[in-house]
Amino acid sequence: MLKQHLQFKLSQKLSPQQIQLMKLIQLPTQAFEQRLKQELEENPALETGKDELEPQQDEFEDLYDNETDSESINAEDINIDDYLSDDEIPDYRTQANNYSADDDEKSVPYAAGISFNQYLINQLNTVYLNADEWAIAEFLVGSVDESGYIRRPLTDIMDDLAFTQNIYTDEETIEKVLKVVQELDPAGVGARSLEECLLIQLRRKELTPSIELAIGLLEKSFEQFTKKHYKKLLQKHNITEEQLKDAITEIERLNPKPGGSYSGNNRIVEHVVPDFSIRITDGELELTLNGRNAPELHVSREYNNMLEGYKNSKDKSKSQKDTVMFIKQKLDAAKWFIDAIRQRQQTLYITMNEIMQYQKEYFLTGDERKLRPMILKDIADRINMDVSTVSRVANSKYVDTPYGTKLIKDYFSESMKNDQGEDVSTKEIKKILETVIGQEEKKKPLTDDKLAAILKEKGYPIARRTVAKYREQLDIPVARLRKQI
Repeated sequence: MLKQHLQFKLSQKLSPQQIQLMKLIQLPTQAFEQRLKQELEENPALETGKDELEPQQDEFEDLYDNETDSESINAEDINIDDYLSDDEIPDYRTQANNYSADDDEKSVPYAAGISFNQYLINQLNTVYLNADEWAIAEFLVGSVDESGYIRRPLTDIMDDLAFTQNIYTDEETIEKVLKVVQELDPAGVGARSLEECLLIQLRRKELTPSIELAIGLLEKSFEQFTKKHYKKLLQKHNITEEQLKDAITEIERLNPKPGGSYSGNNRIVEHVVPDFSIRITDGELELTLNGRNAPELHVSREYNNMLEGYKNSKDKSKSQKDTVMFIKQKLDAAKWFIDAIRQRQQTLYITMNEIMQYQKEYFLTGDERKLRPMILKDIADRINMDVSTVSRVANSKYVDTPYGTKLIKDYFSESMKNDQGEDVSTKEIKKILETVIGQEEKKKPLTDDKLAAILKEKGYPIARRTVAKYREQLDIPVARLRKQI
């Protein structure tokens, strides 16, 4: 038996304006400019530049301090709902699609140029090979990864050639063709291991005593060399420390990832444009918002005139109402976009200003040890905004400081207690750790246990495993790999 019943449900959805604002806030300067260009192309009711017939917009700093007394548009004055019947409600007034990460801007600039694989194939065109050898060489080039290595066993390549290319060959022939591939540029390409990669590069150099010794070290003592067992190398090869140092210098000049130097030129090109600028004037910090984030926009006066023409018209046909409905949609969209940009400017400025004041001591000195522990909630509570809003501002925005251009999120860090019971930033501890390692004796680098003891003496009681974690985050290798002669 079916039962009918009523159920009341309260749900919260974001309005189109809120969704638009969130999207705009998270965009960095260049992506914002692309979004602005797109909106101007799609909405003819939106125009750039100042409207000479309307009052000048206040400076943004005044907007921040006085919450703006003047408006550059009067879209609120436009009301055509009186001319439309109640049942003619446009779709855009009744729809609100919630925000999804899939809606984010996906367009990114790419560098022009041929692929690394094609670059190698072009070089093969200058080498004489028979048909089968060419097919094998092309297959080997296709097996080269972005670092320049062939990491598959030759037996697997032999099987693949048989199944996919209908070429039946043996390992000896593949090895012969591989030597041809390994003669291509950049030097070291086509190697199957780091040892082979370095040896290929050394053998292309002019033979000197240091190069000859370097080749001998890699061929006969590669494991001891990688583990930096220098005493064993001195005894095994019967050489002096100076000779070993010269050979190591030659090896350090080699490229362990020969494909990286070429492939890197065809990856995503990211141009950093600071969204803010901080300057020190008479001992005080001065924050400015990049002017490219504050475009001058206004509603098209021609569209306003169209509405006036409809208002004064005595005969209001169905086609006229449809036209007015279109105009109203575009005017509303233009107003929403202008308001969203203003809120974006204000949100960016307020958030960055609070971050600047919170880290004032750092911005005045540039000393990273002066960075205070700061999480998103600290700033959100101070400016009465949601943590997600602060996150959108921090994650993709840059600030130009007297000490370089920095990603804003880098100023956020967790806290730890020092021996005085005070909260200190983990960035401060990392900076001190980096300094201690930089000053260590390279012949006897400090272990993580010793580093933990030194930090404890300096007033930072942290465990050895924490030292190891911070060291890895700083991309500093273990003591054994930092050892030098």
